[in-house]
Amino acid sequence: MRKFDFAVALRRALLTTTAMGSAAAVLVTSIATTARADAMEDLVAAAKKEGQLTTIALPHDWCGYGALIDGFKAKYGLTVNELNPDAGSGDEVEAIKANKGNTGPQAPDVIDVGLSFGPSAKKDGLIQPYKVATWDSIPDQHKDAEGYWYGDYYGVLTFEVNTDIIKNVPKDWADLQGADYKNAVALAGDPRASSQAIQAVYAAGLANGATGGKAIGEAGLKYFAELNKNGNFVPVIGKLAPLTQGSTPIIIRWDYNALGDRDNAKGNPPIEVVVPTSGVLAGVYIQAISAYAPHPNAAKLWMEYLYSDEGQLGWLKGYCHPIRMDDLVAKGKVPQEMLDKLPPVDAYKKAVFPSIEDQAAAKEAITKQWDSVVGANVQ
Repeated sequence: MRKFDFAVALRRALLTTTAMGSAAAVLVTSIATTARADAMEDLVAAAKKEGQLTTIALPHDWCGYGALIDGFKAKYGLTVNELNPDAGSGDEVEAIKANKGNTGPQAPDVIDVGLSFGPSAKKDGLIQPYKVATWDSIPDQHKDAEGYWYGDYYGVLTFEVNTDIIKNVPKDWADLQGADYKNAVALAGDPRASSQAIQAVYAAGLANGATGGKAIGEAGLKYFAELNKNGNFVPVIGKLAPLTQGSTPIIIRWDYNALGDRDNAKGNPPIEVVVPTSGVLAGVYIQAISAYAPHPNAAKLWMEYLYSDEGQLGWLKGYCHPIRMDDLVAKGKVPQEMLDKLPPVDAYKKAVFPSIEDQAAAKEAITKQWDSVVGANVQ
């Protein structure tokens, strides 16, 4: 057995139980469990020998990452180097390219990027395969079959609204074009690099009835060009501080970020999080290990931690839907109080999960045509 392929060994062992009696099946399970435990022990030892992990683009208020990073450090005693917390998905990929020969703490070991960045990073040879122990409970449509990338969590795009300033709360994308929202609407990233911002443009195109990746992206660009022409778009990256100050009282951002802001603001100002009535876009983010990771074993251990029940519930605490949500619910692992803090289930029923192909085509159109069509330099 290769040193860290315990997930593969486990699956092979368990497959043989279909042809065995109960006593033999118990024996196989025992052997597989022991193999997995031994391999995990070896991985922990190898990661501790490396001593550190380098992450990038993981703000502590994003999806519960602050608590997850602290939990990982406490559990395994590794140092975590955190690069550029506010970087976009494109910046993460560029950081791998720029540090191919760098074995120091400035080279990211792992990335967390929008779904459309996974296939392209694999094609460019920038990431390496690794299958976590819970691999089989990750839905097939949200992972690369060879293990180069895999979904970690998802959310839907919402309107985060400072209701101290915005009294007429918008309910749908068309509302944002109205005169009530002059100098009010911001994106939570630069649509030329940020997956969150790219997906916001995609959602606007979806709400306008477009179909097909490229057409949806172009319809979204047209929507934002009109929003900018109307004087409603603010070309500033929306965060809690400008939302609170009133310079960007409406931010289009993932539900988990908006709900986190609502909690952090503690009613000052009051924040309402709105799932739009159309163009409800679900966005999956993915994990991957750099092909040039200076600390490959620490990177694998980080993945094991994130995809364990503990890690997945850590994301749920941060209002993200963990990719193993169905598996956790089926096993009775999700406390009801966590579910109660999320928006009503009905709000998510219209959610659309775009295909990788549609996302890639839309991303191409949005990132390359934003400047020429919209003409707003987001900073």
